[in-house]
Amino acid sequence: MKLLGMMMLLMTALAHGAASAGQRQKVLLDFDLGNDIDDAFALALVLSSPELELAAVTLDHGRTDLRALVACRMLYECGCEKIPVAVGRQTAQIVGKDQEPAPYHPQYYWAKDFTAVKPVSTPAADLIIHLLNRYSGEIVLITTGPVPNMADVAAKDAGALKKAKAIYAMFGSFYMGYGRDPAPSAEWNVAADVASAKTFVEAGAEITYAGLDITTFVALEEKNRNRLLMRQSPLTNALCGLYSLWELETPILYDAVAVGMLLWPELFVTRPAHVRVLDNGFTVIDESKPANGRIGVHIQKDEFIKRLMQRLLQQNLHRR
Repeated sequence: MKLLGMMMLLMTALAHGAASAGQRQKVLLDFDLGNDIDDAFALALVLSSPELELAAVTLDHGRTDLRALVACRMLYECGCEKIPVAVGRQTAQIVGKDQEPAPYHPQYYWAKDFTAVKPVSTPAADLIIHLLNRYSGEIVLITTGPVPNMADVAAKDAGALKKAKAIYAMFGSFYMGYGRDPAPSAEWNVAADVASAKTFVEAGAEITYAGLDITTFVALEEKNRNRLLMRQSPLTNALCGLYSLWELETPILYDAVAVGMLLWPELFVTRPAHVRVLDNGFTVIDESKPANGRIGVHIQKDEFIKRLMQRLLQQNLHRR
């Protein structure tokens, strides 16, 4: 009887462990895929991480309809076409400063005339609100582009963003600017739509910021680009195709870092801070006020790139 009892306890423990191992963190990715190449790497890292379940992707800023086609094709090539893709409202290149239309980025050619999968009819902000309400306290929201969708969510449902389990944003420049400049920069995701950035920061949800202070270090050097090129999987082929259309040389993987903060928090140092957005697109810390989020201040860059490359090279995503 004692042996039988021990066996039953062991079987219960194994069953519990299997159930725990099967739990995946729901993630919603809001981004501006189809411009810089780092957005594609952020999506690729999410797709190749078995502990994450991508609930939806939403496209923000500029020509969102064309961005959505790039997302649809990338998901399709990887056998993930059932993940909903929602289109945010289109915007000017720099919202509020001028009305210059957003350009046709070369990466859009990669999905030109792609029709196998289409975006859902639900607008991006509405889908975000629906998912945050349906899975209150369960979804991690990752935003890695300008934030008009976040502003629209806050305007339509003031409490929706607070229902995210956590929010990670590639957003801001606090103590370091582009190119490791010791002076902060007006970071693009903020400067492209300052009004939306202010609304996002002031919405009352705690945000963890992957600003330039930790992202500007993360370069994908040629040896790693060549490894991805030679891997010849649907996912790495998509990355290499989009990279070739990007028309620059060394990517800085800003957006993938925000995903990494969720996956591998031990690689980062963050600190609480009260973040504020200025009219000129700069982000500042107000030490006189209680923290409204956390900012990244250090990254173990080499280990991050090592882990990211392992995920991208060892995945086997494909159409089924």
